Amino acid sequence: MSTLVTILVDGVSYASWLFIVALGLTLVFGVLKILNIAHGSFYAVGAYVAASFVNWFAGWQLPPWMSIIALLCAALAVAALLAPLVERGLLRVFYGRDEVLLVLVTYALFLILEDVTKLIWGANPYFVSAPYSLFGNVAVGAQTYVGYDFMLIGVAVFCGVGVWWGLNRTRIGKVVLAVIHSAEVASSMGVNISRVYTFAFMFGILLAALGGALTAPMISVQPGVSVGVVIVSFAVVIIGGLGSIQGAAIGALIVGLARALAVHTWPPAELFSIYVAMAIVLVFRPEGLFQQVQARKI
Repeated sequence: MSTLVTILVDGVSYASWLFIVALGLTLVFGVLKILNIAHGSFYAVGAYVAASFVNWFAGWQLPPWMSIIALLCAALAVAALLAPLVERGLLRVFYGRDEVLLVLVTYALFLILEDVTKLIWGANPYFVSAPYSLFGNVAVGAQTYVGYDFMLIGVAVFCGVGVWWGLNRTRIGKVVLAVIHSAEVASSMGVNISRVYTFAFMFGILLAALGGALTAPMISVQPGVSVGVVIVSFAVVIIGGLGSIQGAAIGALIVGLARALAVHTWPPAELFSIYVAMAIVLVFRPEGLFQQVQARKI
């Protein structure tokens, strides 16, 4: 019984930060129709900037809880500085062209950002464990877990509910949904499509950077961390269905629980278990669990 509880807690904890990252990926695809290969790089940049900010805040002899503020500031800084630069200076040039070309552009951006992070932070790993101990330990049955993991679950729920509410219950969200359904019709009604694209891309990058910032205290931030994240994030959105918020949530839970089950029963199959879960879903639902079938345009 304790093993089952451990698998559930580990799986949901892993799914929480993964959902935050995948939510940004599916939002960017839903609005801009771009499969952003560089999404994992923004995650990595968020983790690096968070590690730098936490160490910087520590040098000022601030209270320990301020390290959480440092994580949030890091995510905001990455979104505010990088997202407009990338969207307006690079992606906007290729709007309306072949989707494969946009995939290649984001892949090239992924390679560039990988080298940029090495130039700025070097090849040595960064460790920033201060925020991880702020929430103490939580006893679940006979097992004790780190409170930071449960905090991550709460943040993931907040992000998911917040994005859903923002899209479905606010005026700005209705405008974004109008652009998702038909950018041409929305433009003819006076919607500034370019501004919506910039806003959506910035918010998607914010979620990626937030996922990186929040996981920085749990891992060693080092070159190559973005590769694994973008692969697993794509697995999540493929399982759930591209452009679906609820699909990203269910996909993250499936991936998280499959990974946790493999780690606690057969560790060599950790990464393989994710692909097995994705293959099983695609056999029965090739378009993903929540992807709506769209009518063919003539």
